[in-house]
Amino acid sequence: MARARLAALHGIATSYSPAPGRSVGVPEETVVAILAALGVDASTPGSVRDALAAHEDAARRRLLPGTVVLRAGRGALPALPPGTEACVETEDGAVVVLDLARGAPGASAAGADAAAVGEPGAYALGALPLGTHLLRAHAPDGRTAAAPLIVAPDRLPAPPRRGHGFLVQLYSLLSARSWGMGDLGDLAALADWSGRAFGTDFLQVNPLHAAVPGAGGAPTDPSPYRPSSRRFPDPVHLRVEDVPEFALLTGERRERAERLLGRAAALRDAVLHKGELIDRDAVWELKRRALELVRTVPLAPARLAAYEAFRAGQGRALEDHSTWCALAEVHGPHWRAWPGGLRDPRSADTARARTALAGRIDFHSRLAWLTDEQLAAAQRTAKAAGMRLGLVHDLAVGVHPSGADTWAQQDAFAAGMSVGAPPDAFSPRGQDWGLPPWRPDALEACGYRPYRELLRGLLRHAGGLRIDHVMGLFRLWWVPQGAEPTEGAYVRYDPEAMLGVLALEAHRAGAAVVGEDLGTVEPGVREALAERGVLGTSVLWFERDYARAPAAGGEAAPAPPLRPEQWRTGCLATATTHDLPSTAARLSGDHVALRHRLGLLTRPLDEERREDAREVGEWLELFRRLGLLPEGPCDEESAVLAVHRYLLRTPARLVGVWLPDAVGDRRPQNLPGTWDQYPNWRLPVAGPDGRPLTLEELAASPRLGALMAEVRAAAEP
Repeated sequence: MARARLAALHGIATSYSPAPGRSVGVPEETVVAILAALGVDASTPGSVRDALAAHEDAARRRLLPGTVVLRAGRGALPALPPGTEACVETEDGAVVVLDLARGAPGASAAGADAAAVGEPGAYALGALPLGTHLLRAHAPDGRTAAAPLIVAPDRLPAPPRRGHGFLVQLYSLLSARSWGMGDLGDLAALADWSGRAFGTDFLQVNPLHAAVPGAGGAPTDPSPYRPSSRRFPDPVHLRVEDVPEFALLTGERRERAERLLGRAAALRDAVLHKGELIDRDAVWELKRRALELVRTVPLAPARLAAYEAFRAGQGRALEDHSTWCALAEVHGPHWRAWPGGLRDPRSADTARARTALAGRIDFHSRLAWLTDEQLAAAQRTAKAAGMRLGLVHDLAVGVHPSGADTWAQQDAFAAGMSVGAPPDAFSPRGQDWGLPPWRPDALEACGYRPYRELLRGLLRHAGGLRIDHVMGLFRLWWVPQGAEPTEGAYVRYDPEAMLGVLALEAHRAGAAVVGEDLGTVEPGVREALAERGVLGTSVLWFERDYARAPAAGGEAAPAPPLRPEQWRTGCLATATTHDLPSTAARLSGDHVALRHRLGLLTRPLDEERREDAREVGEWLELFRRLGLLPEGPCDEESAVLAVHRYLLRTPARLVGVWLPDAVGDRRPQNLPGTWDQYPNWRLPVAGPDGRPLTLEELAASPRLGALMAEVRAAAEP
């Protein structure tokens, strides 16, 4: 009981519910390990008693929490002792003196008002500006405290109108100019064409986070959801020829650049015409060599000033990221295997290494700047093409345990822990994603700075943000190192703080936010997200009326598909995602055959096929009843049209078209549960026959044109 109480004080759940009405206890060893990762010794009854006593003593002595988060016009300060003096230093330099004795404020000339809420010891701060401020308090007993005060808007920005757009994995979008994988030039071209031709309002892309490079002959992990850093984009996405200095190469350097262009064309040709997979490492090797040449061209004065301003604005975060990249070139990408002194970003050894590697650090800083420039250009292009949102970036749920973020922010991550998912009907053994979680106590202690900076960086050039596994803003399943995923536990985060910071940064950027809330979702989470204006994600095949599932022989029969008017308004509606079968594969049953070939089915093939055909048939029958299949007995292409006609009948705020669906691609981009059995994250967009299609061919595709013409017509008022 004492250990369970200690766990609860630190947000650790000692049981979980894999199904309604069923509770499973968390192993004691797991609770002890997670508490240890939070800096709490709970290994013996005595240590538990000491930890409880220390926690209670700290609570008595604490005047303010680590961070105070308020909603503008609604929040209240924590209760303070009578006679406490308090003031707020706003982020723009103003000082607001709070007169707590009278329950009313006094303010400096540059300050603002605050008003009492009528509850003793609690004071509203409705007149404070939105932002991250500093709250100071001095109690009569001599205690003093200062804590970050985050004042956030009540709701996030909403899309300016109902809109539609493409969902695309950028690496898969090759054009006649790509170097073997899609790049930011291709993204800008897609935005320009789709915005003007089809009135699209957004392009949602995969995470563009910086990857961990391969080592010892091993390739770079192609998954965009296990990056080295979520804070900075990967320069592999650069369109090298669009860097202004590339055109200024002369002489022998120009000749070397032309040879690299020839090799890039060969890489592109191999993917598009010879059946080769996208090879990220080969692409980066060519781009790195070209960018090394580009770096020899001096920056013009205005360009140099822009670069220096970028470096100054990104501050320590960029310096640390670039230092990790430079050290990884020398010692490999796994920083825990580096020489001892270099494992600490603030050590004297690392300081000396920064001096010795200044040139390489500058190179990687410049790559971050160039990538930022091209992201900005892509967003400008999208907006100029008429898009209301433009780019919608994707935030992965975590980072690689040996990457730049974990090296630079070691105090913020829980050592020896990994994020995953508990056992459920789909994954009876649970899941371990190999991603270290943020420590909720560390985030609170530093005013959520890593989270704030992460969001601000992602939203620099975006009209929206998708958050993978958005439920992680409330709790995450932590798995101790060496334990099975079934032996994890949920650890809670402060959702008011996590959502408040998200609302503030989205407000600053004027960006909408879409949360990926598929799968097992804790009761109340979707409601809390909707109340703050975070859109959900609704995938057609999962949208069924479970409340109306009829009983058959004492057992619940399959739930019928939802009618379009029953869908929630606050969502992105789509037919599929990067982790699910394409619509053509779903309609044809090809996805079942693929999983059978790879040994992934959990039931006999015939049973899987019957169940799949039943589900698809139910949807097709609903489409027919709704008049969405005017073609009559339908072929695959007309069924895909019907799927999107249905999505456009829903009240969903956003409707997303998976770009491969528009041309009948039958292959998933990622097949969960596989590693080397399937080419995850390495396939170009292709047609029904599997032949890769360039961006130019997509633009000329009659099938894509017919689908998007219907989408545009239905979406326009």
